[in-house]
Amino acid sequence: MMRTTKFLLAFMTVAGLAACATLGKAAFKEPVVHFQDARVTGIGLTGGSLELKLSVYNPNGFKLDGTRLTYNVLVDSVTFGSGALAQQFTVQEKDSTIVTLPLQFTYAGIGQAGRQLMNTGAVNYRVVGDVTVGTPLGNFTRPYDQTGRFSTLRGSER
Repeated sequence: MMRTTKFLLAFMTVAGLAACATLGKAAFKEPVVHFQDARVTGIGLTGGSLELKLSVYNPNGFKLDGTRLTYNVLVDSVTFGSGALAQQFTVQEKDSTIVTLPLQFTYAGIGQAGRQLMNTGAVNYRVVGDVTVGTPLGNFTRPYDQTGRFSTLRGSER
């Protein structure tokens, strides 16, 4: 009898913990990452550097502590540059934070973008990566993928 009671208690504890973990993951809403802007910060003989600004929105009712953000920027289907940010950042509940990311490029890699900018004043872009955040429910890594059109006159359009 005592053995059966201990077994049932252990089973109910394990089942309760599994249910809490499942509910916690269901309660977590993924952060939304959007390209905000790009600014040239340096030009050299073989290439240059940009400063990218991504907006990270937190739709949850608790703050998110970002620990890592990776990014891959494509112009049309050509890779323009990529990188990772390992600095911590915080996004308050139901709010956005702008994260500034460095991006190195070569002139060979920007040929397509340069031609589009000269011809139309805008380029189609895609920003792909993942964001890792710590929450009261645990750590989550989620992918993001955004496309749009960047105009030298108007900035980012979605």
